[in-house]
Amino acid sequence: MRLGIRANLAQFSLLVAVNALVGGMLGQERTVLPLLAGETFDLTGYTFLLTYVLAFGLTKAATNYFAGTWSDRFGRKPVLVAGWLIAVPVPLLLIWAPSWGWVIVANILLGMSQGLTWSTTVIMKIDLAGPERRGLAMGLNEAAGYVAVAVTALATGYLAARHGLRPAPFLLGLSYAALGLGLSALAVRETRDHAQLEAAGHHSRGELTDQEVFTRTTLTEPALSSASQAGMVNNLNDGLAWGLFPILFATAGLSVARIGILAALYPAVWGLGQLVTGPLSDRRGRKRMITGGMLVQAVALAVIAAVSSFALWAAAAVLLGIGTAMVYPTLLASIGDVAHPAWRARAVGVYRLWRDGGFAIGAVLAGVIADLWGVRAAVGVVAAVTALSGLVVALRMYETHPRRTSDLPRGKR
Repeated sequence: MRLGIRANLAQFSLLVAVNALVGGMLGQERTVLPLLAGETFDLTGYTFLLTYVLAFGLTKAATNYFAGTWSDRFGRKPVLVAGWLIAVPVPLLLIWAPSWGWVIVANILLGMSQGLTWSTTVIMKIDLAGPERRGLAMGLNEAAGYVAVAVTALATGYLAARHGLRPAPFLLGLSYAALGLGLSALAVRETRDHAQLEAAGHHSRGELTDQEVFTRTTLTEPALSSASQAGMVNNLNDGLAWGLFPILFATAGLSVARIGILAALYPAVWGLGQLVTGPLSDRRGRKRMITGGMLVQAVALAVIAAVSSFALWAAAAVLLGIGTAMVYPTLLASIGDVAHPAWRARAVGVYRLWRDGGFAIGAVLAGVIADLWGVRAAVGVVAAVTALSGLVVALRMYETHPRRTSDLPRGKR
């Protein structure tokens, strides 16, 4: 048993494929569900419409925390398989839903499934990759997931335009769930022993209670807590994009197919960009990538709030994808840099608790502001919050990559 992507290439590649299926489960909703809310269920009011994002965000955030704890206690593979079992009913509920309440239940299950499956694939890749190439590992993991989100968002947009909002778009999700469950149960192998191998090379035992891990990752450890708040704001942005962007584009008279293109463009650039930004953070360090990425996102959101044409929205979506690609894998890599292997899975769970809590905060914040002052005002406020988050990282976080420790605090070098 050895650490490293090349030494574990078969299992690592399989986990990349599994996470692409996880992303596809999320992508089935991004274009269609906001339109389904208005056309099929006659929902009015942005706050009520965003209840499904709130339900998803709260359950995914909470399940992320338990995914880390359970991965340490029971192993990674059982948690992954459990997540896929929970995913199977989701597309069926969306297809058959007679009321919006069914959609909310489907998103509660989707949040639970995403929390278990995505968290576990992250933890398993960190286990396999070892300390030197965590940025590359996270870039590949997140690229697979978010390229799948984009491809599925685009595909469901075309299916909806051609065959209607139901059931055709959600049949893709049903096939993803069946394939993901089969691969996870039959082909994926446990990776907890790789974390124990890495831990054996550390001088300290690194044992902490769950409460100590939670406190360090949330508040007291500068890099971990900075990453947690930045992750939360990043997904606040994504919740806004998921829930309100299709409505903003529809009010400008764009077709469902064009809305699907815009809904796919942002996660596509985000996903593919991580193939570059993940390994780049291994060479150039984490802090500058995170700070710069948050500020790029803020500029992109400000442009989206200000313009009204397909071409300018497309350019801003590309810019938003670039900024998110700079941030997303780098935050996860920084958690892996700082957290001891003995409690790393729990730290990842706490980080993802706060990060995906951003979906819920974004749903409430964007929905209330959109109801009071309009969608563009909601996007503008989130742009300002994103810029502030980038400044917090610039002022509080230290460089975490093991090869670039010149600005580490004394005692961490």
